[in-house]
Amino acid sequence: MENKNVNKNVLLSVDNLHVNFRVRGRTLSAIRGISLDLYENESIAIVGESGSGKSVFTKTFAGMLETNGYISEGSIIFNDEELSDTKVSLDNTARKLINFAWKKLNELSKLEFGAETYRAMQALESEKKSRSTLSEEEATQITGKMEDLAFQRTELFNQKLTIDSKKEKERYKAVSAQIDAMDAEIKRLQKQQQQTIAAHKNAVKHDEAYLKDYNAKMADLKKTYEAQIQGEITRETELRNEIIAKEIYLSVGRYSLNRRLRLINQLLKSFKKAMSLGVDLNDDHVRNSIFDEVVFRVKYLDETEQHLHGTCVLNLAKVKYSKDWTHIRGGKIATVFQDPMTSLNPIITIGKQITSVILKHQNCSELEARERALTLMKKVGIPNAEARFDDYPFQYSGGMRQRIVIAIALSCQPKILICDEPTTALDVTIQAQILKLIKDLQKEFNYTIVFITHDLGVVANVADRVAVLYGGQVVELGTCEEVFYDPRHPYTWALLSSLPQLAQRNTQLYSITGTPPSLYNKIVGDAFAPRNPHCLKIDTLKEPPMFQVSETHFAKTWLLDPRAPKVEKPEAIQNIHEKLVESFNI
Repeated sequence: MENKNVNKNVLLSVDNLHVNFRVRGRTLSAIRGISLDLYENESIAIVGESGSGKSVFTKTFAGMLETNGYISEGSIIFNDEELSDTKVSLDNTARKLINFAWKKLNELSKLEFGAETYRAMQALESEKKSRSTLSEEEATQITGKMEDLAFQRTELFNQKLTIDSKKEKERYKAVSAQIDAMDAEIKRLQKQQQQTIAAHKNAVKHDEAYLKDYNAKMADLKKTYEAQIQGEITRETELRNEIIAKEIYLSVGRYSLNRRLRLINQLLKSFKKAMSLGVDLNDDHVRNSIFDEVVFRVKYLDETEQHLHGTCVLNLAKVKYSKDWTHIRGGKIATVFQDPMTSLNPIITIGKQITSVILKHQNCSELEARERALTLMKKVGIPNAEARFDDYPFQYSGGMRQRIVIAIALSCQPKILICDEPTTALDVTIQAQILKLIKDLQKEFNYTIVFITHDLGVVANVADRVAVLYGGQVVELGTCEEVFYDPRHPYTWALLSSLPQLAQRNTQLYSITGTPPSLYNKIVGDAFAPRNPHCLKIDTLKEPPMFQVSETHFAKTWLLDPRAPKVEKPEAIQNIHEKLVESFNI
């Protein structure tokens, strides 16, 4: 693991990312607040046990989340100049729509004068609503019970489907009775919930003193608000609104006229809400967040008589339309999966599979696409490419199929290449060739490699940096040298100790006790605490912050707190440099 200087141009910036899945009536939190920057031309390895969130994390910025998965919080900003640079024509329709939006924004800006009063009205109304519904404690108790019962019922129902009702009558009846009992209990809880809400509403309805006070306060606030929003806006506000109107049109200009009109109205509604609350519209982050709820924001730069020009803020966590992903997935972010046979279509020729991707993402003829495909096949090491161009996948070996998958991924020269355990299904000797190929092609194509793997030997040979994931969080991040030779998190210690290459003769191979945490439940403290032999009391009570070890090295463990007791890393991974060099031929 030689020293490699990481290019500090940030290509992808992930901030506080949370990803959930809806599973059988319950919510599974697969990613819990990951923040990570990917740099241009670097190789970063994502490591951790199965279920730690490695593949889910990369699927979020490749637009490949399953239909029951969703990003609940956070941003993924993709810094790509080619995709970001935006021009739209300034024809008569464009000018009319910009003027319409500008005029509407000027009217809405008067709401900013009464923002403080509006927030007070909202707080008063919110307090009344909270009195008329379940308290937080009641909601947690009743809703939690219903969710647990719904999950248990689904599990039992699935079990019931596997029982032969003729051969196992008694068992079938028992399971059916359990399901009926659960249905009855769910109905009882639903009725209890409705009765509790009705009782709260009734209590508020008959609390004359409270209602009199509420009505008087609300009337005063409304009177004040109406007076406040009658003012005239300044020239400075008008100029700000003109820029926002142009940004609105820049942001919707790539869509059809009907969709443009719908999106403009949605954005105006979002700005009305923001102006009512009095947020700072001159703040870039605030303005980005308003646009993100509807469409990517295109930041205004300049204009000519014929065109508006801006730069797009690509937040991949907020992509609303599949059309946007077609410009990103494949063209800018490509993936190489672990099984090449499932990645390729068995009934379409190899050449056709490569050229179809080139034709979709690049402006070229079929003849040019064929030439580019043949060039790529030669680059990835397919011998006699012209003769093999019209072969089918079954005529290729496993290693050659994986080379074709890499060729397809690189056919549009992406900025990010996600390698999801690309060597797992291959023979050991072929693994080394594929890894070398991916690294060699990086020098020519200048892409960033995101390598998902269980194999720390692969990490040692491929990565510049390593992110260790556990329980949907990054628990350690650093250069390859720092994570291998100076690991700080107990989970990283455990992973390194599990390397078979470090085992001594006639000793038992180390394994991590226990299992990863259930991500259905809210995790209190450090997720690794139940399996951590060095667990502190605070690990079970409070989640540790991310401590900085060096400029490039970070670890999420209370052991790095100055108040924590001094704990040495396990003996098996002390002075492991020579072992790693010998084992992995670094």
